[in-house]
Amino acid sequence: MYAFTYRKAKDVKDAAAGLAKNADAKLLAGGQSLIAAMKLRLSAPPELIDLGTISELRGIKSDGKNVVIGAMTRHAEVAASTDVKKAIPALAYLASQIGDRMVRNMGTLGGAIAHNDPAADYPAAVVGLGATVETNKRKIDADAFFKGIYETALDPGEIITSVSFPIPKRAAYMKFKQPASRFAMVGVMVADTGKDVRVAVTGAGPCVFRVKEMEQALGKKFAPDSVANIKVPDKGLNSDIHASAEYRAHLVTVMAKRAVEAALK
Repeated sequence: MYAFTYRKAKDVKDAAAGLAKNADAKLLAGGQSLIAAMKLRLSAPPELIDLGTISELRGIKSDGKNVVIGAMTRHAEVAASTDVKKAIPALAYLASQIGDRMVRNMGTLGGAIAHNDPAADYPAAVVGLGATVETNKRKIDADAFFKGIYETALDPGEIITSVSFPIPKRAAYMKFKQPASRFAMVGVMVADTGKDVRVAVTGAGPCVFRVKEMEQALGKKFAPDSVANIKVPDKGLNSDIHASAEYRAHLVTVMAKRAVEAALK
């Protein structure tokens, strides 16, 4: 690991000022991906700006229509929250399946979606539930936030402050885990909003994506058999030592069917 300057931000404004002064500085949220990259010398920021002590970035609120989660809220806090379990149990379950206990107690919602790992779980929740990402500058719709592998719509100096998740009529998340890392080889969030159905897939491609054909079928009939025979093209999907693109395409259908079954329970 290279030498770097470390400092704690007093508040969001202070963190933004630090980024404005040093364009190469990095924000430290949970650090579960960044620190590992630094140890491997894949990333060498000259300065780390720690968001960990900014209280305004933490917490969970539910108003009956939305669940708003602060960017620095830990995965374990989301998984254990009675408000989340009551309003969006699928979201609490998803958080409980992230990594191992250490990762869940250190990793944060904001850090996870800003990093946008192709196999991360939270992007499926953000897109699947039609969430809104709030930053220190604006609000970004879920469908416009994730751009590609490790790429988001965030501008330089823009800091995620919270994510607002609309409470669905019913929803569920199912994933096929990579045994060692517990990342999603394929994860599918299915949500019936009451107005439409959203199906978001993570792990299968370079970035989270929706499956419109499944959404349309589930909109007509919300049942496992509606998606059972829908095949997702494997073109452009990830292929690595863990699974081929063809196998991942097959898993999308399997996980979508299981998610619908879970949502109906």
